[in-house]
Amino acid sequence: MNTRTLGTTGPTVSALGLGLMGMSDLYGASDEAESIATIHAALDAGITLLDTGDFYGMGHNEMLLRDALRGRNRDNAVISVKFGALRDVDGGWNGSDLRPVAIKNFLAYTLRRLGTDHVDIYRPARLAPDVPVEDVMGTLAELVKAGHVRHIGLSEVSAETLRRAHAVHPVADLQIEYSLISRDPEAAILPTARELGVGVTAYGVLSRGLISGHWTPQRETDATDFRSHLPRFAGANLDRNLALVDALRAVAEARGVTVAQIAIAWVLSRGEDIVPLIGARRRERLTEALGAAAVTLTEADLAAIEAAVPSGAAAGSRYDEAQMAFLDSERA
Repeated sequence: MNTRTLGTTGPTVSALGLGLMGMSDLYGASDEAESIATIHAALDAGITLLDTGDFYGMGHNEMLLRDALRGRNRDNAVISVKFGALRDVDGGWNGSDLRPVAIKNFLAYTLRRLGTDHVDIYRPARLAPDVPVEDVMGTLAELVKAGHVRHIGLSEVSAETLRRAHAVHPVADLQIEYSLISRDPEAAILPTARELGVGVTAYGVLSRGLISGHWTPQRETDATDFRSHLPRFAGANLDRNLALVDALRAVAEARGVTVAQIAIAWVLSRGEDIVPLIGARRRERLTEALGAAAVTLTEADLAAIEAAVPSGAAAGSRYDEAQMAFLDSERA
């Protein structure tokens, strides 16, 4: 596995990271034993960046990661944790709390659940309207100084907010959705991150399975799968988006790779400062995704991909209206 460095101040990590969310939450039922086996397979393949959140399964995901790392060398894993989201007993969402006392509380519980004395990258999942980003960064800087956090990250913030945050303390990386059908960051966010020396960890590189090549109109989702509420997976939007996938499939087949592999390889090709997070929940999907690391795209390949899936071609927003309102990255 090749490595990439997250910005000018962040850690060196594997060129692909593993996102763990779906192993505990939001994508329907999962198998815990298979999840742990998938994490082990990722580590054995050289993946070092493991991305979780304290609200994924209300702590379950962190404890799952703790169990997966038991007996392994903790220093071989770069653990990235998102925090701040508030949930209820039914799994509902109640905004974010980024007060200093709340951040310190979240971290204390995270360290206990993970069974470690530090988090490698700690980031608020979303900003809170009542706490300026400068105050959030000030609190996180205290935790870095105390040794509980190694690096500070951000998630889904605008170019302006990234500048304000970075002026308080260096930001190692910005986590943001970036894929063939989610390219808005190219306008201002990615150029600003590069100017500041901030790395990018790209999530949703397969758009939650939509452009994996495995999604079909007949696929059913249960009530615990939040994709059933996302505009891109609904009605005519889904038909339009799967037509884009079919066009991409022709490009992938011409190269002798899968749709998922060419979509991940495209994100890898966007720059050495970008690390795609793959959300594989099973070993077979992980194996397929890992194959993308061996795919080198030529200029002709990139032109064919662009023709198949032009920027802005996707139908529907990436979240529903209520969730989009929480995204600082969507603000001018």
